[in-house]
Amino acid sequence: MKALNLQKHLGDSLAPIAGAILPLAFAPYVLFPIAVLSPALLFLLWQNVSPKRAFWRGLLYGIGLFGFGVSWVHISFHQFGGLPFFGAILLTAAFVLLMALYPALLGGLLTRFFSENTPLKLLLVFPAAWTLMEWLRGWLLTGFPWLSLGYSQIDSPLNGFAPLLGVYGVSWLTVLTAAILIFSFNIKRLHYRILAIITVIIVVWGGGWLLSRISWTHPEGKPLKVALIQGNIPQEFKWQSSFQIPSMQRYLQLSQAHRDADMIIWPETAIALFYHDIEKYLPGFLEQLDAEHIKYDTDFLIGLPMMEENGSYFNSVASIGKQPGFYYKYHLVPFGEYIPFQSSLGNLLELLDVPLSAFSAGEARQVNLKSAGETIGASICYEDAFGELIRKSLPSATLLVNISNDAWFGHSIAPHQHLE
Repeated sequence: MKALNLQKHLGDSLAPIAGAILPLAFAPYVLFPIAVLSPALLFLLWQNVSPKRAFWRGLLYGIGLFGFGVSWVHISFHQFGGLPFFGAILLTAAFVLLMALYPALLGGLLTRFFSENTPLKLLLVFPAAWTLMEWLRGWLLTGFPWLSLGYSQIDSPLNGFAPLLGVYGVSWLTVLTAAILIFSFNIKRLHYRILAIITVIIVVWGGGWLLSRISWTHPEGKPLKVALIQGNIPQEFKWQSSFQIPSMQRYLQLSQAHRDADMIIWPETAIALFYHDIEKYLPGFLEQLDAEHIKYDTDFLIGLPMMEENGSYFNSVASIGKQPGFYYKYHLVPFGEYIPFQSSLGNLLELLDVPLSAFSAGEARQVNLKSAGETIGASICYEDAFGELIRKSLPSATLLVNISNDAWFGHSIAPHQHLE
């Protein structure tokens, strides 16, 4: 009886460790084999236990994974979002627990409906169920696809499958590798075990390497010279009225050093004023930009907030050049740009002194911007985590442009994960 209890406690102790090491597979650490080892260890911890125990271990695994992997959200809540420290910790903990429910439910359901550890469960059901879990996490409650396993394989041979299968397909191959690794150790004869492992390396990972040799895009038109401008305005000063005008002047000055560029791109909310307020606070600024475009044949893509006549305001990209236009951000950041379920959560958030944001979402399908003779598939920050959203601008777009402001997350691992 003591031995059984010890085994249970040991398994429970290993679960959060298995989850906490998984973020090491992602940027900035890029130890991509851990994305195979971590799910493999979790599956072993789910063997020969009850659905309740599997749920519990999945929850512990998720707490380890998201507690380490996305704990940086408290920085934006507290340091830059104005949320009191206690409220930021409470909201971050609630978010981590919510995300941890995904592997918890996966473990409970997998063990409930597939109690026997058969090759079918291991090689077919487990990889498929994991991939379904990631897809649901990227869709339910507006979606949070962060730390999907496929992203960790950008620098591995499996990246060759990404243009064909997408991030979830690469996740499936990663978990399939983990499943075959476990399966091989269940084979009693050593030479068959080695053969199984070699087969996986050759077929799956070798096939990915061969696919990565293929170029899936081709040049369109003449080469384009693009300048990316970064003003490095500290986040804590960016929205202060005393910094708004100097920031705009800084971006213009930096841009003037790249007048030979066909296109100049400024980051998300580089201008911390509504478009219609620019001339009020800095008369002639838009005329200066237009003059730069006319004289040097340079187009601009600029991040700034935009307010319409009805009072709705949007996080937007403005195209300034031959064909002016706007892109309005569609997929907003929960608790950053808007409050989900505000009618239900409003009183609680006011009690926690959470600043309430009210950006509006743009249309799901918008006309692509035009800049420097190119058709631009524009997106803003968090939107680039949703491949199905980016695809909407294709195939007409000849250039994909994502502008971001990762200063919201300070010197954490978030900007590295986001770029990956």
